[in-house]
Amino acid sequence: MSFAGKTVCVSGGTSGINLGIARHFASQGARVFVFSRSADKVDAAVAALQSLGAEAAGTAADVRDATAIEAAIAACVDRFGPIDILVSGAAGNFVARAADISSNGFRAVLEIDLLGTHHVMRAAWPHLRKPGASVINISAGQASVAMIGQAHVCAAKAGVDMLTRTLALEWGPSGVRVNSVLPGPIGDTEGVKRLMPDEASLQKKLASVPLRRMGTTQDVAALCAFLCSDAASYITGTVIPVDGGAILNPMPTRMEEFMNA
Repeated sequence: MSFAGKTVCVSGGTSGINLGIARHFASQGARVFVFSRSADKVDAAVAALQSLGAEAAGTAADVRDATAIEAAIAACVDRFGPIDILVSGAAGNFVARAADISSNGFRAVLEIDLLGTHHVMRAAWPHLRKPGASVINISAGQASVAMIGQAHVCAAKAGVDMLTRTLALEWGPSGVRVNSVLPGPIGDTEGVKRLMPDEASLQKKLASVPLRRMGTTQDVAALCAFLCSDAASYITGTVIPVDGGAILNPMPTRMEEFMNA
């Protein structure tokens, strides 16, 4: 799919899955703007995207700071014009029993995952191409599958998916589509390293995945590209896993092992 001439803005687009998404759109001719908290990561990501021959730029901004996100979105629009594709992917996670999570710890995940998504959506709305823009929120299996040690993430990501559905209702009349993508276990990402830190736990997880393999950032990017293409012009308000079927067969991971330690 070609996205030549399209402006793509990726929140959290400087590492992991989100950088993979940004790279995919860049390789297909899009102008790509990324932002995250780390200025060093922004610089590295922009250089990597430019090495693909793409027009790329970025800035440092924390999704928890509404004013900073408004400035980041404005910088994107000033550089590349109205936003055709918006990907909101900044996220935070750690493993902890619900009874042991402090108010600050619980709040931190809610602020990054859920409030951060709202900040990105609200700041971008005036600058989305209408009609025609496509919005992708990066969610997680925790949004629909309860997991031990993940109460904070389950609550936050469930909120993200309901925000997706609500915005699909509110923004649909303006010709803006909004969907959620739920990555499963994706290789070489921070999430997998935290939850499956050794070969034994990794193999245990793989045994529960119907397709018996880890996903790749390209798997996620390909779904995002489809949802943002004309081929998906009648799809909005959906929550779509890209996980090799993992959500169908949740099995114990380090989270349960942590709880039983």
